[in-house]
Amino acid sequence: MKKILLFAPLVLLLATVACKKVDQLLTFYIEDTQNIQISSSFPLGQFVPLSPVTVNTKSEESFKNNKTEAGLVKDVSLNKLTLTITDPNSENFDFLKRIEIYISAKDQPEIKLASLDKVPLGVKSIDLVSSGAKLDNYIKAEIYTLTTKAEIQKPISEDITVRADSRFKVTADPL
Repeated sequence: MKKILLFAPLVLLLATVACKKVDQLLTFYIEDTQNIQISSSFPLGQFVPLSPVTVNTKSEESFKNNKTEAGLVKDVSLNKLTLTITDPNSENFDFLKRIEIYISAKDQPEIKLASLDKVPLGVKSIDLVSSGAKLDNYIKAEIYTLTTKAEIQKPISEDITVRADSRFKVTADPL
C-alpha cells in the first residue's frame, strides 16, 4: 500500500510533464511586423479608418519550419499586438484616444483583431487587447489585410509612422 501511495504522485508528475512537452511540440508562434501611416490631415474627433495594409503571410514557411502544414492547424489566435511610434522620434500616443484593428482575407469576413479603448498618455508604445477571435483561415491565407480605425483627440502636426508587431499563437498537429 505504501508503494502505491508513493508511486501515484510520481505517475501524476510524469503525466503532467509529458502533457506539457506534447503541448510545446504542437504550439508555436508566427510573428509579423507592419507599418501604419497616420496622416497629419487625419480628422479630429471622428472614429474613421486609415488606409488598409496588405500583409503577405509567412505561414506556409512557419508551418514547414514547425513540421506541420495548414491542413493540420487546429487553432490560431492573436497572442500579442504592440504598436510603437517610429517616426517622428519625439512623438508619443497623446494624440490618440482609441484604436481598433480589423483583419480580413479572401473569402473571409472582416473581424476585429484587437483594440484599445483608452490609450494612455505619454507613451511611445501600447499593447492592444486581443478580440479573442479564431484566426485560422486568416493566417492560412496567402494574404490578409489589416484595417485600422482610430479616433484622434488632438491635432497631429506631421505624419506619424507606427510599427505594428503582431504575434499569433498556432496550435497544430505534427506531420
